Amino acid sequence: MMQNPILGQYVPGDSPLHRLDPRAKLLFVFSFMVVVFLANNGVSYGLLAGLTVWAVGVSGVPVGLILRGLKPILYLILLTAILHLWLTRGGGVILEWGPFVIHQNGALQAGWISLRFLILILMGTLLTLTTSPIALTDGLERLLSPLTRFGVPAHELALMMSIALRFIPTLWEETDKIIKAQRARGADFESGSLYKRAKSYLPVLIPLFISAFRRAEDLALAMEARGYRGGSGRTRIRELHWGREDTVSLLILALLTVGLLWLRD
Repeated sequence: MMQNPILGQYVPGDSPLHRLDPRAKLLFVFSFMVVVFLANNGVSYGLLAGLTVWAVGVSGVPVGLILRGLKPILYLILLTAILHLWLTRGGGVILEWGPFVIHQNGALQAGWISLRFLILILMGTLLTLTTSPIALTDGLERLLSPLTRFGVPAHELALMMSIALRFIPTLWEETDKIIKAQRARGADFESGSLYKRAKSYLPVLIPLFISAFRRAEDLALAMEARGYRGGSGRTRIRELHWGREDTVSLLILALLTVGLLWLRD
């Protein structure tokens, strides 16, 4: 059975992260994804990991749910680590096994890159886990609204991103159902060469694409039937409010940036 990814899911709650303005959370996460690349030693990575663990703790989202959702992504992290172990040279040799030689720099780089990848994924998923799709759309649209004077369709971009995030779990569940149906018909996805296994997924992709297009068409028809005409002239039931906690969260990010710059080797 495929593990359901947590990216795109929303867990209702009343934690400090849930109460933050979506604009503050978007600014924090997007800036954090840049700031995290300033880390280049153990102390700075420890600082980032500590902040991530603290954010997971105060989010109120069950840790078991996050860990279960991370399982599919761990394979990608593991593959990245193996490539760094194999291809990065420099320093003394730690292990030599045929053509597979692990150098000190390779082991160090694999560890840092894996940790950075994990921190980025956790922070990104916390954004969707603690922010409803409607709040996410409103926050993104407000942040992009200054660009409308240059012809950027802020409302359409925000809606498109929100729908894409919302449909990730749905398409994942659909993929799981199709794989189970194909297995019931005798399909084999786990044996044979890599080419054979990749080819065996072709009967999964075709119905998945058809299902995705059908869902997109149904959604477009439903929006049209409800009189959707884009963001022009639209009003909102809930208005966004920027509070002191939102300012504090960005100040924490500014302090983190200064700390990482100071700790760089």
